[in-house]
Amino acid sequence: MPDAVVIGAGPNGLVAANVLADAGWSVVVLEAQDEPGGAVRSDRGVHPDYVSDMFSAFYPLAAASPVLGAMHLEREGLRWSHAGHVLAHPLADGRCAVLDRDRALTRASLDTFAPGDGRGWDRLYDMWERLREPLMRALFTPFPPVRPALGLAARVRAGGGLRLARSLLLPVRRLGEEEFEGEGGRLLLAGNALHADLAPEAAGSGGFGWLMSMLGQTHGFPVPVGGAGALTAALVRRLERRGGSVHCGERVTEVVVRGGRAVGVRTAAGEGVVARRAVLADVAAPALYGQLVDAGHLPPRLLGDLRRFQWDFATFKVDWALSRPIPWTAQDARRAGTVHVADGVDDLTRFAAQIARGLVPDRPFALVGQMTAADATRSPAGTESAWAYTHTPQHIKGDAGVDSLTGRWDERECEVMADRVEARIERLAPGFRERIIARRVLAPPTLEALNANLRSGAINSGTTSLHQQLVFRPLPGAGRPETPVPGLYLASASAHPGGGVHGAPGANAARAALRARYGAGVFFAAQRALGRRDRNGREPGRP
Repeated sequence: MPDAVVIGAGPNGLVAANVLADAGWSVVVLEAQDEPGGAVRSDRGVHPDYVSDMFSAFYPLAAASPVLGAMHLEREGLRWSHAGHVLAHPLADGRCAVLDRDRALTRASLDTFAPGDGRGWDRLYDMWERLREPLMRALFTPFPPVRPALGLAARVRAGGGLRLARSLLLPVRRLGEEEFEGEGGRLLLAGNALHADLAPEAAGSGGFGWLMSMLGQTHGFPVPVGGAGALTAALVRRLERRGGSVHCGERVTEVVVRGGRAVGVRTAAGEGVVARRAVLADVAAPALYGQLVDAGHLPPRLLGDLRRFQWDFATFKVDWALSRPIPWTAQDARRAGTVHVADGVDDLTRFAAQIARGLVPDRPFALVGQMTAADATRSPAGTESAWAYTHTPQHIKGDAGVDSLTGRWDERECEVMADRVEARIERLAPGFRERIIARRVLAPPTLEALNANLRSGAINSGTTSLHQQLVFRPLPGAGRPETPVPGLYLASASAHPGGGVHGAPGANAARAALRARYGAGVFFAAQRALGRRDRNGREPGRP
């Protein structure tokens, strides 16, 4: 009988299991799929000589995460690699906005769009330098992050108070207009905001675009050498060395509640697994509260709020094995790991507005990953393992294009949408299509079948919009990992602070379970073990 059962072997589930194992708990992780990793997996399904990341691929949040950093996954064989540039946004006229870990190169790129725009980037970076430490602590701490929030408030006051707070809440279109005269800086911010489901006019999209841009500036967009699955493999090895175990092909169908407390789970095979101390669920909130836990154990108000839960955009992805790298007309784009494809901020607004209206976009914004450019092990020398994803509505009402796409995503519709994505790239990289050896289409229902947490490919397990963040995530008043059922904890990206591969929801759930079991003393010890400083400011193990 294990101390804890973790439902789901995605990154958050594996982080939660590792934190509990570090505290001496015995842990069993049950995963529905035939392999661990959730949305952090790679394969050779496009071509046997090419490694393709099936879902997520670039990991700035992992690089910045104190949770993952404290696990020292390099001891488990994990190695990171970077492309020549972090990100590029090429335009049809040959200009290209570049984000590089060398800030001088980023500044120089933006100055080509408008002299002096490099100074605008410096202003945003100075704001990051002031806020980075308390902001990252607040993001990776259970809600409400009292101490980090106090530190953040003090830095905000010192940095301009309400004016600084206003900047973070601006729509990304307005933030770009205030900080930059030219298109370059505006494109970097707005494209990064659309890594989530935030339109250029959405409140708070400026803060998110700024955060992703500054993470790229500071940490880059690194990739695991050998494929995304190397990150999962490192987490699994670390867990197993501490006595935990991962069981794949074990789909949990019920959280067993007795005497008002979660006492274990039941699988699709009818087997029961008893948990001595806690059950942690790395599953989306609607699946936990709408399927795994009987409604009789949940407050009516929570069930009512669950009907208002909003998913983020659906996702459509195409993987390619290419005979040669993508021939971007803009040379800087050839060295970038990530490339944004859109004609400008207005084009991004048009794209987001079509999704808001329930229409499949006719000119989809494409986020392109050049994996061999970032990690030479991904494909044979001189070739490229590449992918692109775009977004569609969760509920499709029609097609903004002429192909009458309905969202059935049958073979015809998949091919048509993949062709739309390729046409966008071909326009900026003539000859791209001639280099395709093989391609794989992952439509929204395919992504969900491969990972049930990805509702139609929703990569953030719930919208990133302000109305479903902080105390509202995943539901109003449910901003902590504790659930209405004692002994049951939400450990997925549906919980604060949300999507991205950083491990915070899993770590927060594990800490909550430890705190409930042992009280604050062991909880603070667990915090320090995860690399947090003690009350005197010392790092663990230092005199």
